[in-house]
Amino acid sequence: MECISVFDMLKIGVGPSSSHTLGPWRAAERWILELKANNTFDKIADIQVDLYGSLSLTGKGHATDYAVMLGLCGLDPETIPTENIPEIISAIKETNTLSFNAEKTVSFNPSEDITFNRKFLPFHSNGMTFTASIDGKKKKSTFYSIGGGFVVKEERKNAKKNFEIKCSFPYPIDKGTELLQFCKDLNLPISQVVLENEKSIRSTEDIDKELQRIWDTMLECMYLGCHTEGNLPGGLNVRRRAYDMHQKLKGEKPYTTHVEWLYSIRNTEVKFRQILKWVSCFALAVNEVNASLGRVVTAPTNGSAGVIPAVLMYYLVIENHDGNFEDIKRFLLVAGEIGSIFKKGATISAAMGGCQAEIGVSSAMAAGALTELLGGTPEQVLVASEIAMEHHLGLTCDPIGGLVQIPCIERNAMGAIKAINAAELALDTDPNNVKVPFDKVVATMWETAKDMNTKYKETSEGGLAVSVNMSDC
Repeated sequence: MECISVFDMLKIGVGPSSSHTLGPWRAAERWILELKANNTFDKIADIQVDLYGSLSLTGKGHATDYAVMLGLCGLDPETIPTENIPEIISAIKETNTLSFNAEKTVSFNPSEDITFNRKFLPFHSNGMTFTASIDGKKKKSTFYSIGGGFVVKEERKNAKKNFEIKCSFPYPIDKGTELLQFCKDLNLPISQVVLENEKSIRSTEDIDKELQRIWDTMLECMYLGCHTEGNLPGGLNVRRRAYDMHQKLKGEKPYTTHVEWLYSIRNTEVKFRQILKWVSCFALAVNEVNASLGRVVTAPTNGSAGVIPAVLMYYLVIENHDGNFEDIKRFLLVAGEIGSIFKKGATISAAMGGCQAEIGVSSAMAAGALTELLGGTPEQVLVASEIAMEHHLGLTCDPIGGLVQIPCIERNAMGAIKAINAAELALDTDPNNVKVPFDKVVATMWETAKDMNTKYKETSEGGLAVSVNMSDC
């Protein structure tokens, strides 16, 4: 069995999109590795890139062209100073050259050498082809960005069955029923079963270190979003709302770092209405950072990156003021496993399944993870995930102007609130009386994705994307 690690589902990268930004970025890196493996890297004279389908239709709004260029330059989305991105792109455009993998200068005119093709390749909606001139001949290589930053080649037969890590977990899981059986056999909660699988491929120390890095990135992202004002880039002139909401909510408690900020919020008394506002503020903050080419954690995608950190913050600042890294660890392990089941049984790509594949999955991930932290059984964890997804089924992806702003940012706030509600409902539910099993909702989501009209799958050719004119914004 091919297995998906938690760290495949929770990746650190640059916004605004995991499928349209991080995926193409990683594809460019993989192409460079191909060239080096074939001993052709040093022979390249020029480069062309063709973007197809959804990558073409919404690529400008998702900075796909930027991502391709940054990947070709050999820059790492996990570590690049995001404030340097505009300068790097401007230099490429001004000189019509790029530093190929930071090793050699090649001719590259973005306006001519990146082509946005409206047609769809048959294998997947997010296709891209890299072409190089080598010894007077054109050599092509095609990749597909299948959601969540996952990148595959066409020779793999099933788009939704492609994973980045091949392994043999001691407890292989494709479905919720298999996960519950392992929990029963081992007498362990979901987080511990997932941890045992992770320990088969990396040390406990490495697991803890990486989970801490993921949480730190989430927390820093929320902090940055809550402390940055102004309008988002892209032409819609969307004003950042997290800053204004945060200013009204935070009170006068002093802090200087994102960690002190967390503790200052913990010591603030909140009522129900304020809880809703805080959770929404956290989610908006992340996705405003994402929309401005900031660094976020795909959870499971960039477009849905705000749901999981917002719900985890809810737990830490509302539900349990004594919450610590062990709680964060359990939350992320459960969330990652639930996301992997959706990826195996359905999709996490909006270009394949609409927004139900992004916000729906992230809400299900967060709902299940919160349920375990609140004392729910493994069965109740999956009940919560099922409830969250059930009420996102059929959600379309229709970004105005191809930008991950309207309705995407608000949808993260709604997904987070739904996740909390789903957890509370699940905790009061007897799993023996559930009529819609978790695996059924996964299968239904995939069937709904296949039935959905293409114009509602991240093409900006339907829904709000055509009902609302950018010139009116």
